[in-house]
This record gives sequence, C-alpha cells and structure tokens, in this order.
Amino acid sequence: MLDIYDFYDKMERNNIMLSFKGDVTSELLTSILQIMESKLDNMQEEPKVKRKVYNVLVECLQNLYHHMDEIDQNDKVAEKGRAAIFMIGRVDNQYNIITGNYVKSDNVNPLKGRIDTINSLSKEELKEYYKTVLNNGEMSQKGGGGLGFIDIARKSGEKLAYNFLLVDDRYSFFSLNIKIAQN
Repeated sequence: MLDIYDFYDKMERNNIMLSFKGDVTSELLTSILQIMESKLDNMQEEPKVKRKVYNVLVECLQNLYHHMDEIDQNDKVAEKGRAAIFMIGRVDNQYNIITGNYVKSDNVNPLKGRIDTINSLSKEELKEYYKTVLNNGEMSQKGGGGLGFIDIARKSGEKLAYNFLLVDDRYSFFSLNIKIAQN
C-alpha cells in the first residue's frame, strides 16, 4: 500500500509546485502552462526568471508530447500507453523541472549521444550548434530537428541531467532533470 504521507513529505521537502502522471495531451499541456504561469505570477517571481522557467517548461512539455516513443500494444509496457511523469519544484533558489517517459531501448544510445554532445558545448558553441542544426534542415522521424534539447540547455544555462533505466528487453524509462537558477 502506498504511504501517502511519505509521498506528501517527499514532495513537500522538494517543494514540488506541480506534478502530473498520466497521458500527455495537447489540452493537458495548455492547462499545465496556464497553472504554472499563474503560480509564477502569485510567487511574484522576477519577469526574467519567470520567462526562463516558462520557456524551458514549454520545451520540456513539448518534448514529452511530440517525442515519446509509441508503445507496441502487445508489450507489457503498453498498459501505460503514452503515460509520462512531470514535476516542477523550487529548492535553494533554483527551479527543477523533471520529466520521465518510456523510450524504445533502441533509441537510448542516439538520444544519449545527442544529449552528451549538447552537454559538452560551451554557451557560445551551443549557439553555433543551434544555428548549424537549424540550417542543416534535418528532421527526425517525429518532425523535430533536435532543437528542443539545445534550446533547453541554452535557456536554462545548465547541463542536462538525465538517466535511462532499463525496464524490459524493449523499453527504457528516460528521465530528465533541468535546473534553472533564480538569478
């Protein structure tokens, strides 16, 4: 049985402002963005920080919505469908945006390689890499050019912290933790 107090306590200690687990839809994205915009307004956050958090949040949620791998209906993971998890919290003068979703294990190495490349670049190199990818015109199978992670790294000013957890012989669970400083 779930110890709801333990769950609540962990969320409280990490100052989780909003969390969601379930199917990611375009209506959900709109609702989450409206809720977070309202929360940031109520917290009287600096406009610059608010804009940065909001923009990174948009990119993270769009990644979840557009780039989640389709789950084969015959797999054990299928009952979870397009389920994902998302949380945003604020601890020690920084916001944490955390996302998690299933990916096909075949896609782990290319994704890891892309993120590692982004993490290896300086601020100036990221700007040039963004232009290169944009001008290259290459599109992924899902229509993106791989700009989302570059955008997140540029807007947050931080390295992308990630993890892949092997779930079964076909799927892994991908988690991404983005930090955004308040100053």
